[in-house]
Amino acid sequence: MSYVFPPAEPVAVEITGRAERFPVHRIYCVGRNYAAHAREMGKDPDREPPFFFTKPAQAIVANHATIPYPSRTANLHHEIELVVAIGKGGKDIAVTAALGHVFGYAVGNDLTRRDLQNEAKDKGRPWDTAKAFDRSAPLTAIQPAPGSNYETGRIWLTVNGELRQQGDVADLLWSVPEVIAELSRLFELVPGDLIFTGTPAGVGAVRLGDRLEGGVAGLDTLVTTIA
Repeated sequence: MSYVFPPAEPVAVEITGRAERFPVHRIYCVGRNYAAHAREMGKDPDREPPFFFTKPAQAIVANHATIPYPSRTANLHHEIELVVAIGKGGKDIAVTAALGHVFGYAVGNDLTRRDLQNEAKDKGRPWDTAKAFDRSAPLTAIQPAPGSNYETGRIWLTVNGELRQQGDVADLLWSVPEVIAELSRLFELVPGDLIFTGTPAGVGAVRLGDRLEGGVAGLDTLVTTIA
């Protein structure tokens, strides 16, 4: 097969303890999946079913990277999240079978141009410019854990050593199996999909020179510097 120009290199993420890398297909993100964060965003967490948005695979940034402050925003926010890596595809997956599709877990940061997101909400527009911009998905290596569930564990983020976000994965409004099952009714999941499962309360602005560190119990610490 020939191309008019060379195709882009596939996006792949490190796997802890293995030489192989995890090839990324799509990035799905769950909105407002912690009650406290839903409240700080002005929403009622008891009445809202899960909803999803996406980021391109090319938005991934490796751990310990230094990234530029993005353009067209004056209000860049951090959102630390547990990330699920899908290793087995499927659609209309039952909740009871969902964990059989899990390859492993990682820690991600759903960087958000909050001013653009608020403007999009006010005008009823999509969130793409707020969520799917370049280098908006810093990510650790994936910890293999086939078929496992992440039911509990501290999730946290600091900026320059100051604690900003803290919660527990047990506080997810929609659990990992429930998220996988619901998402599979909207899209056919394939090996290589990543799911950002939501962020706890405490999201806030970052500035030039800030060092962000965040994690989930049992997984690598995600370190990102804003240049």
